Amino acid sequence: MNQTFRPGAALRGTLVPPPDKSLSHRAALLGAMSSEPVHVTNYLDAADTRSSLDAARALGAVADHRGHELIIRGPGLRSATPDVAIDVGNAGTLLRLLPGWLAGQPDGGRWALDGDESIRRRPVDRIAGPLAQMGAALEAREGRFTPLRITGRPLQGIEYELPVASAQIKSCLLLAGLLAEGTTTVIEPEPSRDHTERLLARAGAGITRADGRVTVTCQDELLLDAIHVPGDPSSAAFHAAAAVLIPRSRIVIAGMAANWTRVGFFRILQRMGAVLVGELEERDTASADSEPLCELDVAHGPIVATRVTAAEVPLAIDELPLVALLGCFAEGETVVEGAGELRLKESDRIATVVDGLAGLGADIEATHDGFAVRGTGGLRGGTLRAHGDHRLAMLGAVAGLASSEGVEVVGMEAAGVSYPGFSADLAELTG
Repeated sequence: MNQTFRPGAALRGTLVPPPDKSLSHRAALLGAMSSEPVHVTNYLDAADTRSSLDAARALGAVADHRGHELIIRGPGLRSATPDVAIDVGNAGTLLRLLPGWLAGQPDGGRWALDGDESIRRRPVDRIAGPLAQMGAALEAREGRFTPLRITGRPLQGIEYELPVASAQIKSCLLLAGLLAEGTTTVIEPEPSRDHTERLLARAGAGITRADGRVTVTCQDELLLDAIHVPGDPSSAAFHAAAAVLIPRSRIVIAGMAANWTRVGFFRILQRMGAVLVGELEERDTASADSEPLCELDVAHGPIVATRVTAAEVPLAIDELPLVALLGCFAEGETVVEGAGELRLKESDRIATVVDGLAGLGADIEATHDGFAVRGTGGLRGGTLRAHGDHRLAMLGAVAGLASSEGVEVVGMEAAGVSYPGFSADLAELTG
């Protein structure tokens, strides 16, 4: 589906962003692993998160919607239904987290994980390697791609230092550690999203965090009761960027997650001089097991260039395409470095973002691990191809509103992977 976004209208009003995708994935899986029913409110209804619910059901969970609440009755930590083929769709988070739970299942159960064309290009060797060190039996196509076949067997805890900060790999190993003999420690070079750690702490797991080390011990069971999924900062970021770029705009973002490991983009936005008022969680006062909420007031204003370093990348990984767009309008040169992970997303987001924005008139070039953008005060417009990537589709929409001629987004339906109501919410804010 092609959709054209034209310039002119300011954004006004209140946005309640869709439920957080990362936390919804984890709610489905940890709900299935829990020994008691888990009540989830505000679960995201999108293609990716439906894949996680379908996977939980295939592995023995019952997931029923009752009004605005989702009740998950799972098989428990060690009783996943064996000998099942799981279609993860386009959900990279599901592909990387689920093997941690399945690898340690008893009695030699077998599972096969596969997905769409995009998933078949995304490597799984970075989870398969450390899981194999724990004693897991995994077999991947060409050693690193789906289909990924898993045979349950006893695991042994290990200490593993991540080569790059990754919440998905960290979470996979922590889930495997719940089933492994002894202790499992994951060492992060930089902080990454910590939803899994907070949920495990709430579920009564033996988990400790200090100085970049996360340690879990073998558990008999998990006991979660209720999970509320807050608004997704990664989805709200697109409307926030549009409000900053388009004259006379001012919006309020309500009910958004304020977790300090998720709001890196908004910190970058503040540093660029954006008019942004609200309470974001601070690292030194962060909760151990809850997800804080916030309300943000975002308005149009001039912005300046910035440099995003490798230490900031894990906390803003999904929003970095927006930093490239903002750089087109900022005074000076905006540089993002240490973001090689972008090449392993739904598309090669360094190549597709750089090519896409250059086609709209941006002065931008790719580097091996990021990009550099020289602010020219705006964009001409044109056509941007989404390449099946939901973030790229939404980026094209915001670029169109901020451009001088408008942008036709080819493949706008990709936005439905994480934000099915994106175009409708954008239309409401622009009147």
